[in-house]
Amino acid sequence: MANVSVAAEWQLLYDRYYRKPEIYQMRWKHVDLSRNKVACASFGGPIAVIRDDSKIVQLYAESALRKLRIFNSAGILLSETVWKHPGGRLIGMSWSDDQTLICIVQDGTIYRYNIHAELIEPNMSMGKECFEQNVVECVFWGNGVVCLTEGGQLISIFDFKTMKPSKLPDVPGLAEDDLLQPICLTVREPKYTMSGIAEVLVAVGDDIFVVEEDMVQTIRFDEPSVEDSEMQNDDSGNLIGVVQKMIVSPNGKFLTLFTHDGRIVVVDMETKQIAIDYCCESALPPQQMAWCGMDSVLLYWDEDLMMVGPVGDPVHYFYDEPVILIPECDGVRILSNTSLEFLQRVPDSTESIFKIGSTSPAALLYDALDHFDRRSAKADENLRLIRSSLSEAVESCIDAAGHEFDVTRQRALLRAASYGQAFCSNFQRERVQETCRTLRVLNAVRDPAIGIPLSIQQYKLLTPVVLISRLINAHCHLLALRISEYLDMNKEVVIMHWACAKITASPSTPDSHLLEILLDKLQLCKGISYAAVATHADNCGRRKLAAMLVEHEPRSTKQVPLLLSIGEEDTALVKATESGDTDLVYLVIFHIWQKRPPLEFFAMIQGRVLARDLFVAYARCHKHEFLKDFFLSTGQIHEVAFLLWKESWDMGKNPMASKGSPLHGPRIKLIEKARNLFSQTKEHTFESKAAEEHAKLLKIQHELEASTKQAIFVDSSINDTIRTCIVLGNNRAAMKVKTEFKVSDKRWYWLKAFALATIKDWAALEKFSKEKRPPMGFRPFVEACIDADEKAEALKYIPKLSDLVERGEAYARIGMAKEAADCAAQANDGGELLERFRKTFVQNAIFDTLKMPFQGAS
Repeated sequence: MANVSVAAEWQLLYDRYYRKPEIYQMRWKHVDLSRNKVACASFGGPIAVIRDDSKIVQLYAESALRKLRIFNSAGILLSETVWKHPGGRLIGMSWSDDQTLICIVQDGTIYRYNIHAELIEPNMSMGKECFEQNVVECVFWGNGVVCLTEGGQLISIFDFKTMKPSKLPDVPGLAEDDLLQPICLTVREPKYTMSGIAEVLVAVGDDIFVVEEDMVQTIRFDEPSVEDSEMQNDDSGNLIGVVQKMIVSPNGKFLTLFTHDGRIVVVDMETKQIAIDYCCESALPPQQMAWCGMDSVLLYWDEDLMMVGPVGDPVHYFYDEPVILIPECDGVRILSNTSLEFLQRVPDSTESIFKIGSTSPAALLYDALDHFDRRSAKADENLRLIRSSLSEAVESCIDAAGHEFDVTRQRALLRAASYGQAFCSNFQRERVQETCRTLRVLNAVRDPAIGIPLSIQQYKLLTPVVLISRLINAHCHLLALRISEYLDMNKEVVIMHWACAKITASPSTPDSHLLEILLDKLQLCKGISYAAVATHADNCGRRKLAAMLVEHEPRSTKQVPLLLSIGEEDTALVKATESGDTDLVYLVIFHIWQKRPPLEFFAMIQGRVLARDLFVAYARCHKHEFLKDFFLSTGQIHEVAFLLWKESWDMGKNPMASKGSPLHGPRIKLIEKARNLFSQTKEHTFESKAAEEHAKLLKIQHELEASTKQAIFVDSSINDTIRTCIVLGNNRAAMKVKTEFKVSDKRWYWLKAFALATIKDWAALEKFSKEKRPPMGFRPFVEACIDADEKAEALKYIPKLSDLVERGEAYARIGMAKEAADCAAQANDGGELLERFRKTFVQNAIFDTLKMPFQGAS
């Protein structure tokens, strides 16, 4: 009898059963759908209602002001707001995929609302064309819209996230003079097109055009006969006739057309073949058309809802009140003033169990449970009959339970599945648990207080993540949290959204008390971002609360930027330095640098070693003047002197500092300033003297360059300056440098000897050697000649070397082995030099004839 009562509610369309269970009795009051514009979101989403200003309606006990009201699917009011927008009549209204209500008025202005009837700024526009010509019709799809203007132009927004209007190509027949022809629009969504861009289908008279972003094509769905082709040319249009209304199937493969002569035609978009051609009783176009899954098409006239299938007579449902058809992926929700119903094809598993006279394994298993409850032995008999198909029967009961909205029937089917599973060893037992888990979630959100009547197929397509997102957007945080915990999903998103909503809704709650409430919940989720909640608190003007919240953020990378944004620079600097992250420290330094006066900034970083060192390292490369101010403020005068000295060197690298440029004057002044600063500290006497001599040397070098007109002196050393002067024959200048910088005679002889050898002035070199006895002997003269590869000149001075070892080595360097051997033999070094020469001159036998002094003694 149970099977009979269930199946009695079904309607047969050819060989397929359909059912229309009532989901909710609508809780709203005084809502007449015929007097209002209504927008219903898919997947059991909210319902937006506003009085239709294109109709003359009688006002009852209500305000003359129009109100935009948002209900859940059970008719419970979620929010409302007064509609006071300019721009003309409201033309179209629809929900986007992310449950944003899109409202388009006559001048093309787009107003957006969230589920709480809060206006989302800024308002957008469909463009200049819509503003000038007015919008007459809108067709929405998941995340876009196309508008038709009075001038026959099509303007589209392909993605509400970008809100970029695009003018589509002109369609023949949509000119102003031709607008008396019947015109209807529909859209093929981007995910079903080859180009990945939405296609707009426009029916003008008996022509149907496909309008893409940059092209217009005419499509034909039937081929004329041979006789017809002789009578008609290529521009004759479709044989289907004038189209008054059309819609695209949920999978984008079929197009449903309602023609001027009352025919409903379904055409395959790919093959252009007609799948359904049914002649209706009325030639008046239906008020609404919708696909019921992929199996049938619904057409609604006043009080009559007709369902047409591929074959057989249609099914009629009669209503004494207006209804709204809301297409879903697996059926159609039917909204009326008093109820919400769900029309769908009966699932195969449900049909196999409850169909009258069914003897399928699933039906016998369900019947066996009934006998078992009545303690009848027939239960065992049924089980023996379906022993071989028991797994199939259990699976059918589980599947049928998932498709049921009635909780009692769900429980009965799951009990039957569990009963059969006990006798089926090879069935996956997790399947029942998984279905039970899914149904608990679905039953929770189907509760009228929540009002999201999802079917199991819609739930799988929507995904639990999106469902939880919609729950928290509707401020159903407790249910979202429990579902997240039940499904082992991340709770962080739910708790964070709740915390932000709590802050927004508690403007008068003291910060300390609100902090306790927030921490009590935030601590439930490890690793939650306190910084994100603190940011929201700051945006709401609760800066003190934000500062208290961010103290609990364990991640410095999130904590420090937020502290800076709420003006807690001191705390941010402490946290950044404690973290040891140089990038964070630099972030704080640069922020404070821009916000605070210099002295305050210097005081803040002086006591923190890491921050101070990083600032100094950066400023040395980029901000010398600011760094000087820092060193002066902290009493580090010597550091300022070093900076001045470095600046003088950097100035010398400037190309303008050559060829007698006046930049040498500023350089010298910088060095003198550095000398004065060094002289103020006892620890830097050497640096003070070095800076003084550097300035003196630069002056002399500048004078030399000016006199010689050669830029070869500046920034060279004292030795190089003396050597260059001698090479240029300016001995007087060389002597001046020697005297000014107290160059020793030993160094002077070395420098002059090598300079004269460089220019190969051997006569001057010899004369110089005879002026007076060299302070360190004749070695500089020998080295200079050998370095210039002049052996003959070297022989003038080698015999004058008093040290036998030096003399022997000099002879060896110019290849005079015999003289080197004589010197080695005479040297009193224990034969070390002789042994070294023997290794150097391996092929010279002269060293073999000589004996070391100690060998001769023996």
